[in-house]
Amino acid sequence: MTPRIPVPAVPDLGGYLREQRQAAQLSIRQLADRTGISNPYLSQIERGLKRPSADILQSLAKGLQISAEQLYVHAGILEARDEEVAPRTDVRTAITADPRLTDQQRKALLDVYASFVGE
Repeated sequence: MTPRIPVPAVPDLGGYLREQRQAAQLSIRQLADRTGISNPYLSQIERGLKRPSADILQSLAKGLQISAEQLYVHAGILEARDEEVAPRTDVRTAITADPRLTDQQRKALLDVYASFVGE
């Protein structure tokens, strides 16, 4: 019997994108409108049926207001830097996930944060 060679884990880009889209409280259609990427293509990316190009990832990062570098890492295009190996909490994700905030408070905090980081 031949020993099995472990297959490296494929990054779950689709799952990560879905999480980020949901954290931003966007539907696929809304993300499609923000990015100019078709709704069916976004759905295929999230389901792992399509592998987007770096340009598509850049558009998605901009539409989701997240780091393009993080998307490149999840897509397997870039290696994670040492400081990115340990999971860190994204400010937008933390604001969105906080159950103590109302939708209006979340939006206000996200707007203020975006103004501070220049987005």
